[in-house]
Amino acid sequence: MNQFGNYFRLSIYGESHGVAVGIIIDGVPSGIELVEDDFLTDLSRRKSGPIGTTKRIEEDLPIFISGVFNGRTTGAPLHIQFKNKDIRSEDYKNLKFTPRPGHADFTALRKYNGYNDPRGGGHFSGRLTLPLVAAGVIAKKIVKQIKIVASILEIGGMTDFEKAIDHAIQQNDSIGGIIECVSSDVPIGWGEPFFNSVESLISHLIFSIPAIKGIEFGVGFIAAKMNGSQHNDAIESIDGRTKTNNSGGINGGITNGNELVFRVVVKPTSSIGKIQNTLNFENSKIEALEIIGRHDVCIALRVPVVVEAVTAIALAEFYLTQKVQN
Repeated sequence: MNQFGNYFRLSIYGESHGVAVGIIIDGVPSGIELVEDDFLTDLSRRKSGPIGTTKRIEEDLPIFISGVFNGRTTGAPLHIQFKNKDIRSEDYKNLKFTPRPGHADFTALRKYNGYNDPRGGGHFSGRLTLPLVAAGVIAKKIVKQIKIVASILEIGGMTDFEKAIDHAIQQNDSIGGIIECVSSDVPIGWGEPFFNSVESLISHLIFSIPAIKGIEFGVGFIAAKMNGSQHNDAIESIDGRTKTNNSGGINGGITNGNELVFRVVVKPTSSIGKIQNTLNFENSKIEALEIIGRHDVCIALRVPVVVEAVTAIALAEFYLTQKVQN
């Protein structure tokens, strides 16, 4: 099912080459100022255009179907839609029975018994991150006291992004990256032990982003090489501020007042220019696969704003949960 949340509830829909993609958000408080221009900054950060991104160019203008009246949210379910216009479906006609290695083509074919829409990856496409970013814009308004910033740390194992992308283009290949997200001024006490911990909810949303393959909070996997005396964050003030922040702002699944810090791994894009071998599911033979169409050399370039969005969505869920509990 394509739903998330209890108090900030999302339902996402659409396919890459369908009529539209969109999101329905239930639980949005009434009276929040909301106009089309509020979305433009974050949506433009997700857009393609720079070297290393797909040449598919969409307008990506939000259409309010419901939940907004006279520039403010009504409290009713908020429905935002984006039309798909720059479509070249013929580029994908050979992928229905010859799935791309590393892509969801195969699992979608099996799960939906061949009835899935394979054009542009269908419902598994990075195109579906667009409504996620839109939901993030609204979530940021709900937790407006919190500053959320995601940035790229490295691409293709390098900090020289331009060099890494140029090399991948020359090789007809793709590369991944690492993105760090830092949230400041997060209140103490958000989150629950165990199943709805801060780590659990954020990770749940992070892995809804196509191409994400890993996440770590605070110092993450480096903690395995540290002693407790090194990893423990000494509390220095009554507001919970600590000398270090190895835990990434979370203890026992609950925010502790320090910066909320995590990093995610974005895998290389599956669609590459190099010839690859795959199984033809019509004749059960291994065949050479040439992928045509417009694809990102490095999807990580467009992911920071999506990471910010899902972080804001998780924090909005915690905020509204806390309001109910209080």
